[in-house]
Amino acid sequence: MTGKNDYDVAAYIWPSYTGREPRSRIFWPRGIGEWETVEKRMHQKPLWGMRDEADPAVMEHHIEQALKHGVNTFIYDWYWYDDRPFLEMCLNDGFLGAPNNGKMKFYVMWANHTATTLWDLRTSHADIPIWNGAVNLDIFKTIARRWMEQYFLKENYYRIDGKPVLSIFDTGSLLRGLGGEEATARAFDWLREELVKSGFGGLHLQLVKMGGENVFPLARAIAADSITHYQTACYTKAGCDYSDWLTAMRQEFDMIDSHGILYFPHVSMGWGSQPRFLKPKNDDMTNCTPENIKQALLIAKDYIDTHRLSPPLVTLNSWNEWTETSYLQPDDVNGYGYLEAVREVFHA
Repeated sequence: MTGKNDYDVAAYIWPSYTGREPRSRIFWPRGIGEWETVEKRMHQKPLWGMRDEADPAVMEHHIEQALKHGVNTFIYDWYWYDDRPFLEMCLNDGFLGAPNNGKMKFYVMWANHTATTLWDLRTSHADIPIWNGAVNLDIFKTIARRWMEQYFLKENYYRIDGKPVLSIFDTGSLLRGLGGEEATARAFDWLREELVKSGFGGLHLQLVKMGGENVFPLARAIAADSITHYQTACYTKAGCDYSDWLTAMRQEFDMIDSHGILYFPHVSMGWGSQPRFLKPKNDDMTNCTPENIKQALLIAKDYIDTHRLSPPLVTLNSWNEWTETSYLQPDDVNGYGYLEAVREVFHA
């Protein structure tokens, strides 16, 4: 049995809460990142204020609070569009610039989906593509070298069996860009070889299971090491009650078990896209109370314990997905309730 203080509790970070990315102004023209949408559309308000999360002083506070409540790893959504990175500032300047960042582990989830007008409140209903998330092999190699040079070498980069973890969000986009399963397998074989030559020992490749997709054949074809989820909405209908998700959660875990692939359980704080739309969406998950979330965390903990997972990793959505109403940061409705639920389950 794993001790309560020994779990790796990893929360995703959506790095849009800064105005330091020039290209983000096409979505949020005021220059404060997606705080602009939070300010206009969210009923719940952040207790910590709408602060720049690319500021090292802000992230120093976030790291302190995360660790205090049992969250010891951040998973940064990482983007590459139009031959250059996008929204790197929260990781590069904020987290890695924070004087206490060495106390916290982190790893990268390549958010390789196509960017659309979804992020712009004025045009979100149209969902028009802006930047293609798929990349060819040459660009993939450029991106991979950036990961190696900027992140993998950090002492606090999250590793499994000594290997840096890389999570991939959109497997469809990955295949389209690299040219199918065989070409994708060769691309990751190249990356593993490069990592071995560079002294990293190899790669732990993690795939995110989205919706009802059958990710398992691809996982085997490209020798993925593990699977997790990004969101509750990956396998539940929109607008359900959180208690319904607790049932779906157990069913999803059992289904994944039947495929015999290492799975790290996932818990979301809720989900709903209404803040990003001016017209009614009616897709908000209801009853996302700290009490219900604690039950989900207990299910994930039990999965870790009964499967004797090594490492004992759970992924959470998220630290700050305010505009998808799925966040751990305290608000003026539940206070620190979500963080306290995490601490009570994993860090008491």
